[in-house]
Amino acid sequence: MEILMRALQLILALSLLVLIHEFGHFLFARLFKVRVDKFYLFFDWKFSLFKWKPKKSDTEYGIGWVPLGGYCKIAGMIDESMDKEQMNKPPQPWEYRSKPAWQRLLIIIGGVLFNLILAVFIYSMILFTWGEDYTDLHKMENGFVFNKTAKEIGFRDGDMLISFDGEEAHELYHDKVRKMDIFRDICNANTVTVRRDDKELDIAIPDTLGLLNMNKEGIFLSERILPVVDSVAPGKAAAKAGIVKGDRIVAIDGDAISSWTDIQNKMADLKEANKNRFDIIVQRDGIICLTAEVDTEYVLDAYATGNDYPVEHLEYGFFESIPAGASYAVAVLRGYVSDFQYVFTSEGAKSVGMFASIGSLFPAEWNWHEFWLMTAFLSIILAFMNILPVPALDGGHALFIIVEMITGKKPSDKFLERAQLVGMLIILGLFILATYNDISKFLF
Repeated sequence: MEILMRALQLILALSLLVLIHEFGHFLFARLFKVRVDKFYLFFDWKFSLFKWKPKKSDTEYGIGWVPLGGYCKIAGMIDESMDKEQMNKPPQPWEYRSKPAWQRLLIIIGGVLFNLILAVFIYSMILFTWGEDYTDLHKMENGFVFNKTAKEIGFRDGDMLISFDGEEAHELYHDKVRKMDIFRDICNANTVTVRRDDKELDIAIPDTLGLLNMNKEGIFLSERILPVVDSVAPGKAAAKAGIVKGDRIVAIDGDAISSWTDIQNKMADLKEANKNRFDIIVQRDGIICLTAEVDTEYVLDAYATGNDYPVEHLEYGFFESIPAGASYAVAVLRGYVSDFQYVFTSEGAKSVGMFASIGSLFPAEWNWHEFWLMTAFLSIILAFMNILPVPALDGGHALFIIVEMITGKKPSDKFLERAQLVGMLIILGLFILATYNDISKFLF
């Protein structure tokens, strides 16, 4: 059921993004009186699931059966259709190739532009509808818990983040896209200042630390939730041991416990050691009151009080939400562009994914807030990937037009055909790599 729910969200999001992207091309083409032969969601190789051509219209609208995007077939343009027959005929005034370079450039970048506009609109409406939650880093007095990689650098559980290269640390956002900002801030800093035991310390960040390796030993950092019990499941391990609400777990099997993360890690260690009987020490009202031997299947069935940090909630009026949404989109785009460098590393190549990886970004249950957040994020990714200067992508076409505008020389149709073919082979190779990575994750 979870797979189906994620698949439905993915299909809906990608369909919307593709339609908006292709509509951007379509709108500018029609604005400059360029004929559009086809406007399709998905590809109609050999046949289509649905097609319709209005009377007195040159455009055929339809839905293909190959769910790998969509296309807007513009007359007189060398694109994925590779329609050489049309290109061998004399140019017509209603064709793309007959239009001035600046008009062709706007037609090409129209899809990217509309994806960016869509992202800004979605983020604006999210902020208007749900507002925004964040936690002030200066109020996180319990600090964070860190993984092995972080501790090797010099971080310790309980550290509070104060500044990055002297620039004051501010918010920890709660949505999973913007939450990545804190990891980027650490990776991009030379020095991170933390508060530990009421003293400020500087921690040097090595150049080798990156987003792809900082989380190998578990999450690099997470909010430190004190090991105070909020509730216990009746008849389960914690209840049998005598643990009640308000108890603080001090030690498990001889190891000190300072956070709920310590409990989870300790239970995982016990499971790996195949040891399901252990001692647990509990503090109640400031006094060590309980030392019990617990018999459990590696789950205490005791639950935390939750995040002790104050959550700041911002509400936005309609007109306030628009500039805030634009700022949100810019921050997400900046973060994604910063992360893109890792694609060209060996670890980055392994992280490239296709439908399974993208689908896993969506929640297992339908949640409109999360759905729109991920749809806006994917819209930004689609815009950025399409504007890359790779032949067959919008950015490749735009690059040739810009060169033409600078030099005054238009590339030949033969050159454009070959460039399109090369670009399509590159995209096919990336598609195969992404699909292989998805299959590998599923099988291994």
